[in-house]
Amino acid sequence: MIKRFLSVAIAATTLLSVSAKNDDPVLMTINGKPVTQSEFEYLYHKNNAQQQQPQSLEEYVDMFVIYKLKVADAEAAGIDTTAAFINEFRGYQNELAQPYMVDASVEDRLVNEAYARMQEEISVSHIMLPLGRTSSENDQTIAKLDSIRTVILNGGDFATEARRHSIDRYSAENGGSMGFLPIGQYPYVFEKAAYDTNLGGVSDIVKTDFGYHIIKVDVRRPAKGQVHARHILKLTQNMTPEQEAVAKAQIDSIYNLIQNGADFAQLAIAESQCGSARQGGDLGWFAPGMMVAEFSDVAFALNDGEISQPVKTQFGYHIIQRIEGKGIESLASARQGILNMINGDERGNMARQTRIDQFKEEYNSHLDEEIMEQLRLDLIANGGYDSTFIRKYKNSDLPVIVVANQTYPLSEVIKRMPVTAKISAENGFATLRGSAMSVLEAKTIEYEISQLPSKYPDYRNLINEYRDGMLLFEISNRNVWERAANDREGLEAFFNENRQNYTWNAPKYKGYVVFASSDSLLNVAKQYISENNVPNDSLSQVLRTKFGRDIRVERVIAAQGENAIIDYVAFGGTKPVAEQNKWNYYFGIGRIIATPEEALDVRGQVTADYQALLEKNWVEQLKYRYPVKINQKVLKKVK
Repeated sequence: MIKRFLSVAIAATTLLSVSAKNDDPVLMTINGKPVTQSEFEYLYHKNNAQQQQPQSLEEYVDMFVIYKLKVADAEAAGIDTTAAFINEFRGYQNELAQPYMVDASVEDRLVNEAYARMQEEISVSHIMLPLGRTSSENDQTIAKLDSIRTVILNGGDFATEARRHSIDRYSAENGGSMGFLPIGQYPYVFEKAAYDTNLGGVSDIVKTDFGYHIIKVDVRRPAKGQVHARHILKLTQNMTPEQEAVAKAQIDSIYNLIQNGADFAQLAIAESQCGSARQGGDLGWFAPGMMVAEFSDVAFALNDGEISQPVKTQFGYHIIQRIEGKGIESLASARQGILNMINGDERGNMARQTRIDQFKEEYNSHLDEEIMEQLRLDLIANGGYDSTFIRKYKNSDLPVIVVANQTYPLSEVIKRMPVTAKISAENGFATLRGSAMSVLEAKTIEYEISQLPSKYPDYRNLINEYRDGMLLFEISNRNVWERAANDREGLEAFFNENRQNYTWNAPKYKGYVVFASSDSLLNVAKQYISENNVPNDSLSQVLRTKFGRDIRVERVIAAQGENAIIDYVAFGGTKPVAEQNKWNYYFGIGRIIATPEEALDVRGQVTADYQALLEKNWVEQLKYRYPVKINQKVLKKVK
């Protein structure tokens, strides 16, 4: 019930009252807070869009007013000022703000760029040298790779230089050849350099997390699309010639079985040594470059449904069946997959960082460079960055960060600084600046989120749906749902006053069923209850204390035909067929009654009716407590 009520509430939520312009007049005030025409129209149309049977304007006005009265009551109760509410609401604010934290034009550019690359396949070779441990070592590596590039540009053989220098041993053995590049499978800077290099050309030096590279483009061709295939594999890696011959004989035998009508998938399950065996050898869809060249070339050359002869790769012998192929899908179809790919690499932060840079410029977010210089000199005087420096500034109020003319103290930066062994002043200052920039960006984002309601009506509408929905839920829970559930005296009094409304079509058994783990224990429990006059409402607690987990008690109200155990215990029915568990021994303690005796006998129905009464009384109080004024002239203008 709570969830249903909340969903209705959210459908009827309100906006912040931020406008009193002539073109957006105030439609009503509730407890002195204005509701503009645009605010009301937005919610009215949204509510009707969510209803199977649209409400009339008059019906919606009544519902809207009651909703706003409840929100006003929640605010009067101070719910919106509690730490729990503020923290939860802030989480929603940040989550709903995320779409506004990226530059859509950058995202679109990256998507279009990736899609354009999907139209072309390139095969590349590369030479990779290792990353250094120091900047000096990196400089030496770059100089060496630049000289290798110069040799190649002056007529040297790329493959020879790759075999001689590249630390990527697998590709080096093949003259640096990596085959066709699958889109999104390599670092973005590597992929970009490859696609930006002409056929036969050699790229500038590219740095990735793996090393320094130069890239040669060997082939450029229109994309072939993708293939869906399955295979059967017999491994030959690290085998002796004799063992490899056995694997070849096995794959040939399997191929003959397929040619004679054996089921490919079943043979894959039984014989293949690839992890895909359990899926009948199914490898799913793949593009050129996602499989080794020998495998990929054959798969793309087959017709749909065709099966290859055994194919040798570095892994072993394969039999390949091409299931189907497809061309490049449309941009609209490919977009989500491309976005997922982009978010999985360094591009994922580019649209966000561009937007943050725009915010920083808009709000003149900057570090106070005079203070930063003072800190740099202090690091030098201190002999480096260490715990002494941290202690000195951890409570500092130096205004090192400025965002929208508001300053933030150095202490906010220091608390993000790592506690490490002493490092040089140069590295310590770099760490300090990095932390300061992180705080600067966080405060800039925080400020931008605070401005979103005034910038974007859609965000303002949505965030206030969450806010008012949260307030409604909490105040309704206090005054109706939770109150009705916990007010046993009130429920009982309500039941007694309205007893005539609660009847049954047939008598019901009211009582308890005592379950035991064995027949002998059941008899002991029955005797114990009789001898000690254990009250029914204490059965569960007393028996659990006495017998532990080998006894359990269930309270039951059921008519004949509603419960097989009760039919046997109370209505003379056949004992149910025993299930394989330890609760096959039981007896009943209770009686058959014709009508409900107390609220507990019809708890669900009584609780719902009691909640309706509490709701009715509450709404009447709200109408008396908080004034409502509606401008009928403006209401007539609602579209």
